[in-house]
Amino acid sequence: MTIRQAYLKDLEIVVPLFDAYRVFYKQESNLEDAKKFLTTLFEQKSSVIYIAYINHNAVGFTQLFPLFSSVSMQSMYVLNDLYVNSNYRNQGIGEALINRAKQLCQDENQKGLAIQTAFDNPAQHLYKRLGFEKDTDLQFFWTNK
Repeated sequence: MTIRQAYLKDLEIVVPLFDAYRVFYKQESNLEDAKKFLTTLFEQKSSVIYIAYINHNAVGFTQLFPLFSSVSMQSMYVLNDLYVNSNYRNQGIGEALINRAKQLCQDENQKGLAIQTAFDNPAQHLYKRLGFEKDTDLQFFWTNK
């Protein structure tokens, strides 16, 4: 397995993985909009994306977005997206992607790494095994409809 950072030149590799990730979360497939969205993120350098390869095939990705803590006056990342093709699950790919994200945080001396996921995501056991603690703070979210 190889994990490397993705750049704009990798757009055609990332788009189908990103689209499959969205479909997993019960969104309609939309390759065109996925391409536009990811292009904007790459051009603005708004996120960091890592792709996992097995035998030169892209089989998974993770996307990190920067956050800042005013209280601690430190930067951090939120691991907002993590996806592994269903044919390659249970092979340590998700763990390797998370560990690469953790390494980035260490390399950049970030405060830490938050994971945002669905409350019923079965991967939560993996997060706990890799040292993540469930945040018990009350969180709210407002949606502009």
